[in-house]
Amino acid sequence: MNIKKYISFAAAAAITAASVCGCSKNKEPRVVDEPPVPVIEAESTTENVTDPVIEASTYPEYPVAVPEIKKQNTGDFYEAEDTEFPSALRVEKKKDNFSGEGYLTGFPSGGDVSVTFKVNAPSNQHYDFSFNIASEKETDCRISLNGKPLTSFKTEKNGKFTTITVHGVFLVKGGSEVSISPVKGNICLDYLKLTDSAATEVISYDSKGEPSNENAGEAARELMSFISECYGKYIITGQYAADEDNSELDLIYSITGKYPVMRCANLSISRGEFDDSYKNVEACADWYKNGGISCVSWYWDAPSEKSSFRTAETDFRLADAVTDIDLAMLSQEEIRGLYGEGNISGECYSLILDIDSMAGQLTSLKNKGIPVLWRPLPEGSGDWYWWGADGADAYKWLWNLLYDRLSGYFELDNLIWVWNGQSESTMVDVNKFDIAAVDIYRSGEKDYGGSYYESFAAVQKFAGSEKPIALIECGSVPDVDSAYRDNALWSFFGLWFGEYIEDENGGYSEKYTSRENLIKTYNSEGAVTLDEYREFCSQKAIPEIQVQKE
Repeated sequence: MNIKKYISFAAAAAITAASVCGCSKNKEPRVVDEPPVPVIEAESTTENVTDPVIEASTYPEYPVAVPEIKKQNTGDFYEAEDTEFPSALRVEKKKDNFSGEGYLTGFPSGGDVSVTFKVNAPSNQHYDFSFNIASEKETDCRISLNGKPLTSFKTEKNGKFTTITVHGVFLVKGGSEVSISPVKGNICLDYLKLTDSAATEVISYDSKGEPSNENAGEAARELMSFISECYGKYIITGQYAADEDNSELDLIYSITGKYPVMRCANLSISRGEFDDSYKNVEACADWYKNGGISCVSWYWDAPSEKSSFRTAETDFRLADAVTDIDLAMLSQEEIRGLYGEGNISGECYSLILDIDSMAGQLTSLKNKGIPVLWRPLPEGSGDWYWWGADGADAYKWLWNLLYDRLSGYFELDNLIWVWNGQSESTMVDVNKFDIAAVDIYRSGEKDYGGSYYESFAAVQKFAGSEKPIALIECGSVPDVDSAYRDNALWSFFGLWFGEYIEDENGGYSEKYTSRENLIKTYNSEGAVTLDEYREFCSQKAIPEIQVQKE
């Protein structure tokens, strides 16, 4: 190891008194209805860590089954004023260019009033829902299908009728109910148009399996190759662990008879807890030695006295750190000189100290021969975390600094970079990430049972088909059959911890995913679990999957 680089991250740890530690079980991410996307010296590693002995039932494999789809042209209109609308609403004719006898308006600000269209699908197939809406201000609208959350979108704010389309929604032949509810705002709702869709047919899986870092090590290359080969064939299972005890993963095994392939963890820089810093790092290493994949997120507590990853809870502002000076390949001594001369801000210098501290922890994994999926700066398109609060340009500057310093200066060749910007506006250089990922949480979500196709398609549209797309955080597991049906095969998913998997007594919580659906997901032939991943790796082959038509 380059001694100057060792001094850099050792000094950073001493100066900031920072550490990497497992996040608290109380830590919750911002819950959103829909990601804001347009419409998301190596040591031997031969040691084997034995699985905990937990008694589990055995379950049959669930074959992947999708309905027979029969394409049929349609273009049916459903006028809003013809629905059985709530009494709080009224029909108006004041605006220009509406269809039919008028449009509905008068939605209260509480977001608790919806309009339900009773549509008739002529065949089993995917459809596009086109809503004609006018609004004086940008308004969030939630869409439900047969009583279950489907997606959401934002209206235009010009007061004119505009058609907003939700693409690729599967309907079975016959009647369905499509509901729309504006949240904290009024709209003028004209109609819903139902048309046959070709949206799912344009999805493709063209990942080449080459890491973005041309100097990536062998272990990282093998991992990226596996992810690439699986992409479009199988969904890799994943679960977040709140700390090193892995209770969430053991709980899944006790219920389903299977472990997830991927152990997802959060490394956060927390002041004054240096002694605990290596526990989570060792847990990541142990999971890899046990035959699994480790994924590491960084919910970065801001480098300031008022420290938090949440914008509202810190006084740190990324805009005050941005500089035109290229710092990535400079030593800490050189950067300290720039700070002392007033050429960079204290905020900028503090960022470097934190980055170099994190480099020390990631180097520890590198020296153990551990490749990791590395996900810094999550949900970058939102303003709820400080790294996204000052806009896309500041976010992309920080991403570039992180990528170049960790990959170049510290020569971390064990990282598979997961970009979680979730928006075309925060899209970084395609040569500086390997996997595009989104977070999806939906309020009131219980056994959603969907594929999250809208988010998948939106991200592939701007990230491209060569980048695997992952559901890096979710509140309930995606439905594997629906993912195959909708051609939205996420590379992997990561179910969040806490109430999303455990109840207050450490038992399984069915608040978001029923026991039945968890069992089905982990025993689906379309989902890869830890035992199967080990088998794939030993045979160095990924079998083709047979999809049954219903």
